[in-house]
Amino acid sequence: MTINTDKRAYTIVLYGATSFVGQITAHYLAQFLAEQKKDNSSKSVTWAIAGRDEDKLKKLQDEIASKQDEDADKVDIIIANSDDDASLDAMTQQTQVIISTVGPYLKYGEPLIKYCAQNGTDYVDLTGEAIFIKDMLDKYQDTAKQSGARIVNSCGFDSIPSDLGVYFTQQQAQDKFNQACETVHMRVKAAKGGLSGGTIASMATIFEEVGEDKSRRKQVANPYLLNDDSDAPTLRQKNVGKPEYDGEHKRWLAPFVMASINTRIVHRSNQLLSYEYGREFKYDEAMWMQDGTKGKLMSYGLSAGLLGFASAMMFKPSRELLSKHVLPKSGSGPSKSEQENGFFDIRFFGTTTKQDTISTKVTGDRDPGYGSTSRMLTQSALCLAQDISQDEVAGGFWTPASAMGDKLMQRLEDHAGLSFEVIDS
Repeated sequence: MTINTDKRAYTIVLYGATSFVGQITAHYLAQFLAEQKKDNSSKSVTWAIAGRDEDKLKKLQDEIASKQDEDADKVDIIIANSDDDASLDAMTQQTQVIISTVGPYLKYGEPLIKYCAQNGTDYVDLTGEAIFIKDMLDKYQDTAKQSGARIVNSCGFDSIPSDLGVYFTQQQAQDKFNQACETVHMRVKAAKGGLSGGTIASMATIFEEVGEDKSRRKQVANPYLLNDDSDAPTLRQKNVGKPEYDGEHKRWLAPFVMASINTRIVHRSNQLLSYEYGREFKYDEAMWMQDGTKGKLMSYGLSAGLLGFASAMMFKPSRELLSKHVLPKSGSGPSKSEQENGFFDIRFFGTTTKQDTISTKVTGDRDPGYGSTSRMLTQSALCLAQDISQDEVAGGFWTPASAMGDKLMQRLEDHAGLSFEVIDS
């Protein structure tokens, strides 16, 4: 039976609040709710920060309080740990929605998903680990459906711009041509931002898993990994895995490191939307480089760098060497200035079976992985809590587009610095 969560103490609990992205998210959520309260423009939201280190949580609590009105109540603290099932069980029974920033999710994510599914608690995260989502979907889909928990993974730069970008493009195609696009190409035109130690740790965990388990390699290669219907498509999907030239737009292409998660989320959205994009839908992602010799060299250089990095991360000695001496450490990441001066500009090129074409773009005005991701994550949680009823979206594993679609797009445009636009081809 669906569990009623309306009378729980908190609307939202931010778990992993003292992580690098967790702190950014906490400050944004506090600021956003304070502004909403002044404007009387939103329902009342109660929230808490959660994690395992009480001292760090108290420090964050004080930092948040220092930026708010003197009469404002301090945000509550909940002590919870991925190794302590009882604490996770208790935490998930106190809130309507959990935001989780605790990764790598393959190592630490399952217990929280388990208790959210059992206790009917909605959940959002920022994972880019497709095999983690697959594992959780297989284990807890039925439980979540029974309890009413809406589990929505990948609510950050992985994979909202791609997922909602395709959703928006298909909507515009339906309006203009009365049919969906059979093919959509996503191209990263420009992006500026940095990596955190948490992101690197997640990547290292995936490479470790794939390096040690051949069955994981097969999973990672499957474009329909997250499609769990009995008759999933088998259409071969293009993968831009090496340099190639885009003659139509006169640019060189290079692989996009996040394509492996984004494409899987997009294909799952298609399934959950009853294959609105079509069962023959084709989708790929790549990065745009310049035209000419410089663009070609950049494309080959980036491709070689990604290949070398992936190869090194597959083996324990080289992985540990990189993690210890080269890559960012856990808890580190781009500065506040770098977050605020970052941005992204992503283009989508859709073609219907009648060869009608449409072009759109999704842009963001912050560092994609942190400044922008924290806003996307927060607004996803608020969207589930305030905008999407159980009658509209029942319990189970969803994607951003299939669970929240238009309502989330509106929130992101109004409050998160994102823009969805049709552009000239």
